[in-house]
Amino acid sequence: MPLSEREPQLDSADPAAQFAAYLDYYRGAVERKLRGLSDDELRTSRLPSGWTPLEMLTHLVHMERRWFRWGFLAEPVDAPWGDHEAEDPHGRWHVADDAEPGALLDELLAALHDGGTRTSEILAEHALDERGARGGRFTAGTPPTLLWICFHVLQEYARHAGHLDIARELSDGAAGE
Repeated sequence: MPLSEREPQLDSADPAAQFAAYLDYYRGAVERKLRGLSDDELRTSRLPSGWTPLEMLTHLVHMERRWFRWGFLAEPVDAPWGDHEAEDPHGRWHVADDAEPGALLDELLAALHDGGTRTSEILAEHALDERGARGGRFTAGTPPTLLWICFHVLQEYARHAGHLDIARELSDGAAGE
């Protein structure tokens, strides 16, 4: 197995560096699961819940941006709930029907990794016990700490990478990694 596909070997007492390394690892795992799927497989659900691999990828791009940029920093972002139908936070995930799947995959993976670069910058510039800014995602109550956000986003990636493992295995038999 290439080194880039292994769990991060970073041995650091810096939790922010550990979070950045593990988030990068899971972004890579997501990409590995999606590369090699045909355009049809990217748009086909094999599960009762109905989500497709492209919808999952769209969700991950928006999810990370919602938590770190719109949430923690309170930066304005376009369509924070754009991964959901009608931008309803409780709506079903979706992608544009007219987008070419292969081109969309490349575009979304670039957005995923660009978002990861921004997340790593945020982790390098802020203390983990710092609370999110008021505005953006957090308009009422006490915003969570950056540490809480990191754990939440990491568990989202880990859980959804596992979902993609299942979808990929059902699609073409590729398993693991």
